[in-house]
Amino acid sequence: MVLQKCGLNLNRNGRELQPHGTFDFPCAGYCSQHTESADDVIPWHWHEEMEIIYLLSGQLKLKVPGKTFRLQQGEAIFINSNILHFAAAEMHCEIHSLVFHPTLITGQDKSVFAQKYITPLVNCVALDSCHIALAFNWGKNIITDFIHTFEAIAFEPTGYEFTIRENLSHICLTLYQQYEQEIKKWNTELNQDSTRIRKMLDFIHEHYSEDLTLAQIAKSADIGERECLRCFQRGIQISPIQYLIKYRVMQGATMLLQTPNSSISEISIQCGFDSPSNFSQMFKRFFKCTPRNYRKR
Repeated sequence: MVLQKCGLNLNRNGRELQPHGTFDFPCAGYCSQHTESADDVIPWHWHEEMEIIYLLSGQLKLKVPGKTFRLQQGEAIFINSNILHFAAAEMHCEIHSLVFHPTLITGQDKSVFAQKYITPLVNCVALDSCHIALAFNWGKNIITDFIHTFEAIAFEPTGYEFTIRENLSHICLTLYQQYEQEIKKWNTELNQDSTRIRKMLDFIHEHYSEDLTLAQIAKSADIGERECLRCFQRGIQISPIQYLIKYRVMQGATMLLQTPNSSISEISIQCGFDSPSNFSQMFKRFFKCTPRNYRKR
């Protein structure tokens, strides 16, 4: 089980398609370095697996809908199953992450581990994410378990699968104990804002090349324009139109490199911009260079 460099393969709805680990052992470890460059962020995405990110060096800003975390060296964060998240380095950082499916721990959905602990944990509305710091003993325990798990994935000693499953079970039990009161009054419905944002992001990712309006984006979640604006501001601290423009620019950057025979004018139209000059202007705002220079670089 060789460590991998973090690289996302997302569908248009932001769901990660890349399998993590194997069918019979659904867990993978990743290591990567990031800068504050606009093309080096980890974009908004989600996956069925749980994830733990540990900051080996530097500083990292991580967002889930409605929350922003700033991780320092030696800290970690837990991201629950099916939760949208985004991350960007502040200057430079190096991260280690573990992505694992709950079934690695439960074995099957009818087991006591699933019914009594993991399913309630996955569905706990209060636990979309959890900042894990060294200031608390439970945080130290989780980070210690994470390091042991990561070492087992990296070096694969005899029986490393048992070590990984045992330590991840410890981590989930620790989180369960920390959120036990919230879990007892647990509601299986997702947070309303998170559900709405997921619908609207899905719509933007599917139709970004079209001439979208705020009204169309709002309608995709069956809400009005004002509530749409408030929902985006509460959730991801950016307006729907700003997100649309940024997503178009990021798609354009990918096309510039992946389709070298396409002209900048053609790419601008494919990304939903009304003119090449508008595309170039917005591109320069994000990447500090023109599309032509970006392609050459």
